[in-house]
Amino acid sequence: MNFFYAVLFLLGLGFGSFLNVVSFRFKPEERIFDPRKISGRSACPYCQKTLRWYELIPLVSFFVQAERCRSCGHQLSWQYPLGELLSGLIFVFVPYILYPQSYVLSIIWIFILSILLLISLIDWRHFFIPDELTWLLVFFGLAFILLKLQVTSYKLQVFPQSFLRYYAPLFSFSWLENIWLNHLFAAGVAAVFFWLIFYLGKGKILGGGDVKLAFALGLILGWPDIAAALFFTFLLGGLFGFILLISRRKTMKDYLPLAPFLAIGVGLTAFFGYQIINGYFSLMGL
Repeated sequence: MNFFYAVLFLLGLGFGSFLNVVSFRFKPEERIFDPRKISGRSACPYCQKTLRWYELIPLVSFFVQAERCRSCGHQLSWQYPLGELLSGLIFVFVPYILYPQSYVLSIIWIFILSILLLISLIDWRHFFIPDELTWLLVFFGLAFILLKLQVTSYKLQVFPQSFLRYYAPLFSFSWLENIWLNHLFAAGVAAVFFWLIFYLGKGKILGGGDVKLAFALGLILGWPDIAAALFFTFLLGGLFGFILLISRRKTMKDYLPLAPFLAIGVGLTAFFGYQIINGYFSLMGL
């Protein structure tokens, strides 16, 4: 079993390297999966020298080369190892923690979190969320709902209806027990909430891509999981923004990409949502 997860981790590192390539070569005015853009040999983004195989080993090459290009000596972005490492962890922890009993659910959620990772990398660099990736999330959200319906109809206990487990009814309503209503309600609430921020802030707080992404994530998570994800998103985003302000690395007029914090919010909800709420209630003596 350890060998299985080691293989998954290596596959995840390789996939993370691909996600880095896509994010670095992406331009907002072009299609994200244009074969002409994502194919071809990798090269240094500074001197344009084609990289050799030993310079492309995920995670390893970056540190062996002391974070610099072997040809021009320019310092390389830390996005390379971070993107690869996060992808590797996604490939391991989804089947290990979330769905150890279901390969299908593991594959779906590996793709969901990998797409969120790619969106985060692009939004961090360009302050832009490609619609193609948002539609992919909608597709996987629908696949997840259909799988939930099938599992429920056969009364199989493969996965809980909510990542919050038995705390979910405390924040929900009886009529949201219907799976379609639950997920569509969550998508609508998330989209309307983000649209209000977009409208009232005149597009200066968040963009239209964030509204679409919120809809897709609501469709995937359902209610009340999307509420927990949004709570973590704004809590961590606000804390990070405050740190940047007091360190004078950002001002009130600077933008802060929201997609990375949405991705973190989803990850915290999926992997630790139940534990966080359980810890909170235990701390309160409830």
